[in-house]
Amino acid sequence: MTVSDPVVEAVVATISRSATEIRQGLIGRRGTADEENPSGETQAEADVWADELLADRLADIDGVGEYGSEERADVIDCGGDPETEPDTYAVAVDPLDGSSNLKSNNAMGTIFGVYDAALPARGETLIAAGYVLYGPITTMVLATETGVSEYEMSGGERRVVERDLTLPDDPVVYGFGGRVPDWPDDFEAYAREIERELKLRYGGAMIADVNQVLTYGGIFGYPGLASRPEGKLRLQFEGNPIGYIVERAGGRSSDGKESLLALEPDELHDRTPVHVGNAELIDRLEDRLD
Repeated sequence: MTVSDPVVEAVVATISRSATEIRQGLIGRRGTADEENPSGETQAEADVWADELLADRLADIDGVGEYGSEERADVIDCGGDPETEPDTYAVAVDPLDGSSNLKSNNAMGTIFGVYDAALPARGETLIAAGYVLYGPITTMVLATETGVSEYEMSGGERRVVERDLTLPDDPVVYGFGGRVPDWPDDFEAYAREIERELKLRYGGAMIADVNQVLTYGGIFGYPGLASRPEGKLRLQFEGNPIGYIVERAGGRSSDGKESLLALEPDELHDRTPVHVGNAELIDRLEDRLD
């Protein structure tokens, strides 16, 4: 897939070049940083390091007016206003999704979204979103207005594996986050239906679980919990970009009532329930949660 917007291409190219370095840089950075991110979660050393690396590089791109990160309380003003200046965008990043998997050496990734609006912004203002998955192979999934493509990453370069990626019609896998005793009753009833139909795939990093859904078809969900009805995942950095990718791939996203992309954020670090996957499964979910 050719990216026609030069600013988006610069963002994607910068993240592509950084991916190998980030992956290598995880070695020796598996400890905690003795700090908390704005959501109150303990940061890994790698969280802080990856955020600083991406902030420095993405903020230098002409046309990137704002940089926002899950690891920072506030947006960095990069010199440009996405609201008033044409071809000036905001980039929102989760530098290391699933960094709690560092200790057990399981999969994790980097998520990014390019918004044609100042942060916090509705997902409907995204013009591109993607993620890098640090699995056995480093891959990137990139969505723009023209579709979704998957790349293999090596030496800072990306090679197309699949163009016009879409969710398979026959879903196979599911993964639901949160402790089962903390699930609301209506979500638990839905989950019991799904577990009789699909195979469980859940690894503790949303990126890896969503990638399974894109590969095999199915549903990923992290619902609002009895103890946290607002949800766990961040709308700007996780929900919107992943919702955009899945919707461009022919699926649906939902907070349980409507598309994630339609949600109006109040704060940069707003949380939301997140459900993404095949349209029929999301439709059923919304019916059960009404």
